[in-house]
This record gives sequence, structure tokens and C-alpha cells, in this order.
Amino acid sequence: MTFFKGTDRIKELIAKVRLQGSGKRSADSALETTADPAQDAAAQGKPQASATVKIKNQVLLHKWMIVRTVTAMGFIAAVVWSGNQYVKANMIELVHVYANGQEIGVVSDENKVLQFEAEKKQQLSGSSQDVRMVVKVPEVTFMHERAFNSKADDQKVLSELGALYSAQPVGVVLLVDGKRVGVLRDMTTADKMLDQIKANAIANMQKKKDPGKVGILSASPAGASAAPAELETAEFVQKVELNEVSIDPKELVKPEDLQKKLETGDVQPTKYTVEKGDCVGCIAKKLNIPKQVIYQNNPSISDDMIKVGQQLDLTVLQPTLAVRTVEKVVENQEIQYETEYKQDDSMRLGTNQIISPGKNGLKKVTIELTKVNGLMADEKVLSEEVVQEPVKAVAVKGTKVVKGEGSGKFAWPVAGATITSTFGMRWGAFHKGVDLVGNRNITASDNGKVVFAGVKEGYGNCIIVDHMNGYRTLYGHLSQILTSNGKIVEKGEKIGIMGSTGDSTGVHLHFEVQRGETPDNPLKYLNR
Repeated sequence: MTFFKGTDRIKELIAKVRLQGSGKRSADSALETTADPAQDAAAQGKPQASATVKIKNQVLLHKWMIVRTVTAMGFIAAVVWSGNQYVKANMIELVHVYANGQEIGVVSDENKVLQFEAEKKQQLSGSSQDVRMVVKVPEVTFMHERAFNSKADDQKVLSELGALYSAQPVGVVLLVDGKRVGVLRDMTTADKMLDQIKANAIANMQKKKDPGKVGILSASPAGASAAPAELETAEFVQKVELNEVSIDPKELVKPEDLQKKLETGDVQPTKYTVEKGDCVGCIAKKLNIPKQVIYQNNPSISDDMIKVGQQLDLTVLQPTLAVRTVEKVVENQEIQYETEYKQDDSMRLGTNQIISPGKNGLKKVTIELTKVNGLMADEKVLSEEVVQEPVKAVAVKGTKVVKGEGSGKFAWPVAGATITSTFGMRWGAFHKGVDLVGNRNITASDNGKVVFAGVKEGYGNCIIVDHMNGYRTLYGHLSQILTSNGKIVEKGEKIGIMGSTGDSTGVHLHFEVQRGETPDNPLKYLNR
């Protein structure tokens, strides 16, 4: 306030000086026009010396006021500058901390909060080596401010912030067909265990191919070869789900323990006593187990022959989690050559003479095998490709034709046939023929004489035709037999109806070609 008052006084002084200066100039002008200054002074009624002194006194007075005012202004400026320096010296940087939108206090450095957060997360997440912890953290934001003479409370803020952190134990629950079977630590552990179960199933499938056991290759008949099977898919039969959930740490199980439980299930030894009317396929169907289990557990079974009262071991693993594999196998199979006969009426019936020998051809057969835990579940012929055509043989035979003698060339006994099982080691036992489905009318594959028509152990309703040229054909599992013993049949003649009698698990025809008394691969004689 003093500063402003001094300013006002200076303004007043300047105005007075200007006014007096103006008065003096007027007086000087008047003196110049007056001849006698004394008279002028007398006329004014004021002595000349008294006016001069008064002016000097006024000037001195105003000079003193100017000095006082300038001094006051300097003092005020000094005070203001000192105040600014004091304020500047006491200004500090502060950080307001907000958690989930609410201010919890002020800290001196944002990095202290960030370091605290990192340490808190590490502390909570690593609180247990066996259990995985999920840390719930607050949303933290900052606002920076410069303030005068204020204080931060780092410890209070960090304490309140720490109270907002929490940790929850979590795990991965494994569901099989919707049923909870176990809890593992994390997804990585669960995936690794499931992959190991698949790997074990594949390894078991690829084990040695001992007689009576099915390995990764379909067994090949003499004269045939097979390339290693190509694994196309491996997947779980059941629906498998993995879900991350909050858990009680006591629920966690070791992956090796859960794997053993899933692979073996609840296994109880099972014994079965053969009853009248039983067959291998019938028992498998009745007890809903693979035929291969019966063959593997009971190697004494030969040609599907079982006896009433015989005790069978039917123990089978019932894993909680089963693996289905699909393999593709390519087999090289022979194509039987045909024989062209030239008749000679000088030769007796049934006698012949080879003029030029024949040579078998070769074909590539692609088969798809479906297995569950290494046990055969399905077999399908995908394609056949002729690699080498057979060379026809030429022979001369007598013209005395005996009715029923075969032509030497076989026809498909089922129209529009589909192969459901091929020749060789199948389902844990040697399969002596091929299984066909299609039109249910069964026809003779070549000319011949019926030497058996009735019920045969394992085959059910069965027909055997002797083609009187070294070959026989067998037709099994028929629902009806439409011929009889001793009857001569011609190629393509209807002899029965397809069925599922005997050791059969479904309607189909079991067809065999026998050379002498030895089963031969029918696909050598039947071509697409």
C-alpha cells in the first residue's frame, strides 16, 4: 500500500512543478513588459524575495518525497523477490495415486508404487509351488502435481494399495463325456498328459505282430507284401474338455496318477464258461467286447472252435479314455492267372496238358483300419490298383466234359459287393476268407458240385462247392440254403441268402477259396 501511496505523491508533485513552471513563465513575461519591477511587485502587493523562498521550499519538499517514494519501491521489490525465492525453494513434486478410480493418497515417486506392484504380484503368484495362483490386482492410475510446502505419505499409500490385492488358487478340470475325472495344475500339464495317452496307444498298436495279435500291419498272405501303415488320425473316442476354474488345492492330482486311471479304468478279471450254441462272435456280441480280446486272451482257440464247458478269459481293459486310430495300409496281392483250355476229344475228362504256363499278376490294395486302443474296430478296402497284369496259361483238356467242372475263373458271389474284412490276420485271428456285403442273393462263383450244405461250426448255415479242378469255394453265415448235397450248380446260379448265422456279428457273406485243402486269398481271383 505504501508503494502505491508514494506513486500518487509523485504524480501530484509532477503536476505541481508543471503548474509552478507555467506560473513562473507567466511571471517572467510580465516582468519583461513592466519597466519597474518594484512597481510591479508593489502593484501585486507581494514582496519579490518572499516568493522566491517559497518556491525553493516547495522544490525541496517534493524532492524529499521522491526520495522517500523510490526508497519504498526498492524495499517492496526486495521483499517480493525474496518471497518468490522462498516459495520456489519450498515447491515439491507430488504424485496422487488412484486405485479403481478412488484416490488413496499421495506419494513422492510413481516408481515406488510400480515396484511395489511388481513385488506384490510375484509374492502372491509364487506363494505355492504346487498350486497355481491367479492374482487379482486393482487398476492403478497416477496424477502428477507441484505443490507448496506439502508432504507425501508413501507408507500409508502402499499399505492401502496392498490391501486391495488378492490371490485365488486355480487349476484345470478334465471332463470326459461331461464327467469330472480330475484336476491338474495348468493347461500345459493337461495337454502333455493327454498327448502321452495318445502316444502310448499308438505305441501299443505298433508293437510286435505275434500270431494271434494284431499289430500295425494287416497280416499278409503268402506271395503278398505290405508297406508300413500310415497313421492318418488319432483321437479320443470320448468327448474331452479342459476348463480353468477356481479350486481347492486339495483337489489337485499328479498327472501320472490321473493318466494311469484314464488308461486302465476299473479292471476286474472276467471268466466265461462256454454254453451250448455259443460261438466266438456270439460271445463278443453278447458281452459287448471285441473278438480280438477273446483270441488274444485265449490262444488255444483254433479255427473258432470252442467247446461247451470251456472256460474263457474275457478280461478286458475298460479305460476311461479310449484312443481311436485310423491307419491306411497298402498291400501288394497276387492276381491269379486264368487258364485258357483247348478241348481235345481224344483226352478224357479231367485230364489236361499245359501248353504254355501262366503267371500271376500283382495288384496294390489300399485298406483302412480303424482300431480302438489297438483293438480292431473296423476294416475297409478303399481301392485296388493293378500293378502287373497276369499272364494267361494255355492248356489242352479232354472234351468229355463232366457236368459241374469249374471254368477256372471265379466270379463275385455277391452282386455289388463291398469288402468289410480281408484275408489274413484280422481281429486277432487268421481270417480264411473275405467278408462281403451287398445284394443278399448268394450265387455260385464257378461251376461245381455241392459237397456240403448244412450247419458248420463257426460258419452257421454253410455251403461248400467242389469245382473238380483242384479248387473249392465256401459260403458261410447264410440265412437260407437253397441247394443240397450232391447237386451240380452252374456259375452264377443262386444257392443261398445272406445272413448272420454262426460266428457272425452282422449280416454278411464269408467267402473262401480253397486250393486243395489250403485257404487262399479270394482277392487273387476276384478283381474289380
